[in-house]
Amino acid sequence: MKLKENDNIPNSEFFIIEDGNPIKKNTSEFFKDKKVVLFGLPGAYTSVCSAKHLPGYVDNYERYKAKGIDYLVCISVNDPFVMDAWGKSQNVTDKILMIADPFLSFTKAIGADVDKSTRGLGIRSNRYTMLIDNLKVIKLQEEEEVGSCEISAAENFLKLI
Repeated sequence: MKLKENDNIPNSEFFIIEDGNPIKKNTSEFFKDKKVVLFGLPGAYTSVCSAKHLPGYVDNYERYKAKGIDYLVCISVNDPFVMDAWGKSQNVTDKILMIADPFLSFTKAIGADVDKSTRGLGIRSNRYTMLIDNLKVIKLQEEEEVGSCEISAAENFLKLI
């Protein structure tokens, strides 16, 4: 990953679902003046993402809020409708903001894109978690392999912030 701690997150676009419609948002505007834990993962409905990464943040929501986190944000290279449906299926309610990076704008800008074509997945995101405070990356944990969810897991990242 080319993004490092103390860097500002790049200006990029992503999508969320609002009132049933995909809405384009801008990272520089959305994350400005906010303290955010952003976790990126390879794909909605995939095994490790569905069994460990996303549920860990749902389960630890209150502990993160107690540390002054404004938003917990999950980003993947899926389309906004898939991210919204996956969030509903994982019962994230209003705890996790599910954002989509379908064109890999943000993922490529931070250098988290990985080629998983041999597994039939195409270009995906590596698994990572970062603490962003007013656009600045304070803490960043990136997994060596997308199938692993240890240093980026909610319980472990919580200990670092």
